Amino acid sequence: MFVMGLLVFIPISLALAHFGASPIIVFMTAATAVVPLTIYIGEATENLSLRLGTTLGGLLNGTMGNVPEVIIAISALRRGLEPMVKASLTGTLLSNILLILGLSIIAGGARHNTLRYNIAFAGLSSKLLLLAAVGLMVPALFHFASKSEEDKISVGIAGILFLAYLASLAFTLFTHRQLFAPKQAEGPIETGKVGWGPGRSLLVLAVAAVGLAVESETLTGALEPTAEKLGLTATFAGIFLLASVGNISEMINAILFAWRGKMDLTLAVTLGASTQVALLVAPVVLLASRLIGHPMDLLFTQFEVMSIAIAVIVAQTMTSDGESHWLEGAMMVAVYAILGIGFFYLPGRAGH
Repeated sequence: MFVMGLLVFIPISLALAHFGASPIIVFMTAATAVVPLTIYIGEATENLSLRLGTTLGGLLNGTMGNVPEVIIAISALRRGLEPMVKASLTGTLLSNILLILGLSIIAGGARHNTLRYNIAFAGLSSKLLLLAAVGLMVPALFHFASKSEEDKISVGIAGILFLAYLASLAFTLFTHRQLFAPKQAEGPIETGKVGWGPGRSLLVLAVAAVGLAVESETLTGALEPTAEKLGLTATFAGIFLLASVGNISEMINAILFAWRGKMDLTLAVTLGASTQVALLVAPVVLLASRLIGHPMDLLFTQFEVMSIAIAVIVAQTMTSDGESHWLEGAMMVAVYAILGIGFFYLPGRAGH
């Protein structure tokens, strides 16, 4: 009943936006409206995963969770906010890899002494993220060596990342699917409320996706004035405001899955969503930016590139043994907070 009650914020946020209310209030109400939609996505995906398997179910959840990122990015590009869009991609990666996975491990570790998961999936995700980090580093390195042909380099790298994503799907879903059998945590495993058939689950996913699309547009419209009122740069707002909105789905679902001891689904939602952002969402947004007349490149700032590299290394270190406990989650959140302080004090923040 509580979750259904939050749905009232959908018409409230739309009405506030229509009548020109304070952008901060619009932003907060729209973000609240996203919460029940993401919970329904998680429940529908969990029911589908029982029939499709953990790997495909987690892939579906990650894909649906990334729908808001794509919609928000395209909406922001139409407003000429390319730097904020690129920053949101960085923020999504950092949030999924460090904050959301860290909070999920803390939540799961509070109930289960040891959280176990499939080491094959964790290892594959870490390697794909490393590939993505290399792809994001090359434009920055080339920028300092030669400033010509930067746009062509971004397009070429985006194409390679997309092909790598397709190859990873073939590996996990077809040629080596036997490697990705789920592991269980030590302690009670909560299965959750199961009973939705495939038809109802798909219908809920579709309706929730439409609702997320509508709320994403509302949030985007309020984002820039909200950032201005709070005195934030486009980079900081993109990483910690725009990305946070798009990641609400992953955060809620990943924490719930970890609490129930389903760490394979948690990793599929967090690390799986991260690889999708780097290998799929970024190329799609790059292509969309050209179609709408606001071309974007993959040239990120030095601090963004280094932060992504640090996040990938930390995630690889923490998930390399196939099991975790709450302290590892706390350390991942701490790394995210440290990087957040760095981004907050980067030169150029409003008011400096």
